[in-house]
Amino acid sequence: MHWFTDFSIPKYPFPITHQSKILSMGSCFAQTIGQKMSDAKFDILINPFGTIFHPHNLADLLDHALFNDPLDEDGILETDGLFLHYSTHSNVVGKSAQELKENYQTRLKLTKTYLEEGSHLILTLGTAWIYELESFGRVANCHKQPQKLFKKSLSSLEEMEMGLCHVLENFSRVYPNLKIILTVSPVRHIKDGIPENQLSKSMLRVLCANLERRMESVSYFPAYEIMMDELRDYRFYKSDRIHPTEEAENYIWEKWRSSVFSPETQAKVTEIQKVQLELAHRPFNPESASHQKFLQNLLAKLERLNGEFDFSREIHMVKARY
Repeated sequence: MHWFTDFSIPKYPFPITHQSKILSMGSCFAQTIGQKMSDAKFDILINPFGTIFHPHNLADLLDHALFNDPLDEDGILETDGLFLHYSTHSNVVGKSAQELKENYQTRLKLTKTYLEEGSHLILTLGTAWIYELESFGRVANCHKQPQKLFKKSLSSLEEMEMGLCHVLENFSRVYPNLKIILTVSPVRHIKDGIPENQLSKSMLRVLCANLERRMESVSYFPAYEIMMDELRDYRFYKSDRIHPTEEAENYIWEKWRSSVFSPETQAKVTEIQKVQLELAHRPFNPESASHQKFLQNLLAKLERLNGEFDFSREIHMVKARY
């Protein structure tokens, strides 16, 4: 018997390979899929400004990276002896305002490098609800400041499309080889309310469809639809009933691999993952002859792969077990 409804996902027209240079930004899925790609030895920069949920905030940061804009000092705040900024996540931090600005500029330059030299940009949209601070404007993170300071509103589809389209069309002119993959995050923002979350996700899905129609460089990957339709059961959610379980993340990852990677790249990823499983092996007796033989075989595999990928850290780790 067939216990769930699945659907076919078209092959991505611009496949990702291990020769690709990738920037992944946005909501939690950008982090999750990006980390899996990093583990599989892809050249990828993941959320340089931390988790960013709203299309406006993503568009602003990408625009700043394109033009190398300085950090807007009006958005700096100090809390518990640390300096943060309303346009970024709290992992962009400094012990002084100057250190924060330097940290931001370093991340901005790295982001621009991945845009200039990159082949793919992955953007994951999380919510259409946005917060604004009267003294600064729209914020990407409230940094646990009192909610009364912020005005919450639902962005219009037209505003979001205009903002993202402006930036992506600039990229098409400046970086004509850059391909863009849009996704809607499968993470549920139920603190906004169940109907409000559904409205928000629906708007983001239409936004992606509109951008895909307007621009040849833009494609869509249905991470949200996989979670909602193929994995429509609470057993695929963590205890918070918001975030997908590791099993669900791995299921979406397999769909991503099949759709986005070339066949040769898929084979390489499988080989790398097998080696990583062996690296995670914990023996009953580390000094046994059988385990030493296992380490020798593993080291040989790593040294062979190291000619194509950087396995120097793993090789050092295995040698240390002898």
